[in-house]
Amino acid sequence: MSTNSDPRIVMTLDAGGTNFVFSAIRANREVVEPITLPSNAQDLPLCLETLVQGFSQVRDRLPQPPAAISFAFPGPADYTAGIIGDLGNLPGFRGGVPLGPFLEAKFGLPTFINNDGDLFAYGEAIAGLLPEVNAKLQAAGSKKRYENLFGITLGTGFGGGIVRRGELFLGDNGAAAEIWDMRGKLHPQAFVEEGASIRAVQRVYLAHCRTRHVSPPSPKEIYEFACGSDGGDRPAAIRAFEELGETVGDALANAMTLIDGLVVIGGGLSAASRFFLPRLVEEMNGTIASLDGRKIPRMELKAFNLEDETQRAAFLRGEAREIAVPGTDRKVFYDPLKRIGVGLSRLGTSRAVAVGAYAFALHALEAVR
Repeated sequence: MSTNSDPRIVMTLDAGGTNFVFSAIRANREVVEPITLPSNAQDLPLCLETLVQGFSQVRDRLPQPPAAISFAFPGPADYTAGIIGDLGNLPGFRGGVPLGPFLEAKFGLPTFINNDGDLFAYGEAIAGLLPEVNAKLQAAGSKKRYENLFGITLGTGFGGGIVRRGELFLGDNGAAAEIWDMRGKLHPQAFVEEGASIRAVQRVYLAHCRTRHVSPPSPKEIYEFACGSDGGDRPAAIRAFEELGETVGDALANAMTLIDGLVVIGGGLSAASRFFLPRLVEEMNGTIASLDGRKIPRMELKAFNLEDETQRAAFLRGEAREIAVPGTDRKVFYDPLKRIGVGLSRLGTSRAVAVGAYAFALHALEAVR
């Protein structure tokens, strides 16, 4: 199924705690101007009315009837059933709200709801980093190809999503890829999101800062301090992002021992990748010890920073060669370098989520034909 040329339209939603942004996708591109409405998060009936109003306005502007509704929504949730649990940033949702069935009844359309980390990974697997890497491998003359992708988002939280051979992997309870709940390396008593989020960058910066601030600087301001702008503590800012890289790299090393695929990074904090991505990849390529002190590589794989020109070239080149089959005149291709690449979102986080939501809906519609 090629979503780049599919004529069907799917209505989508970017659900934030303050605003809902409604749109529609056809062939991986928006077909209407997004419509922004206040989420009315404190009042469930008003919030549901807002959802109906937003999707109705989008539907009225479409050149043809939509085939489905598909979007990301915060959890906890039973995404398969379309039931939303108790949400922190949308406090009107309490006790289990069947949002999917509600919208299906209102619009008469199949409705699919997923986690934003899952849909981000799916979008990048379909039209972002994954196809780009495979195209570059082909152009470099390599026979190596990738089919699996782990996507993470770094922002208010630490989200994740797994795509395996073109399909989103959700798990038996819709709770796959919940990387935020791993144990953190630097603070093993806490879950890793405590060291892999906006609040983590702010906490580490303030803990080491020698500059007085009236209020905690934003991640953008801390990034600017790291770049050398006035008004902040540059070493503390750099340390904050490097600790982020070490923490995320450790979590990804754990994840990649099971997944073995490319890694794509999105979310607001990815804009500061120049300060954390080298440390992240270094951590993935670190060592771990046996009880007698013997050091071995942390992963069976070698991680490469795809945003670094030298590392990207080495990743594409690999160690490919032909080897002889004993007792014959045949030769076979052999590349002993087991490797994965770590790169930034090629679509942008919001667009990747929308493309992922679109593709998920089309895939689900095909499955029931």
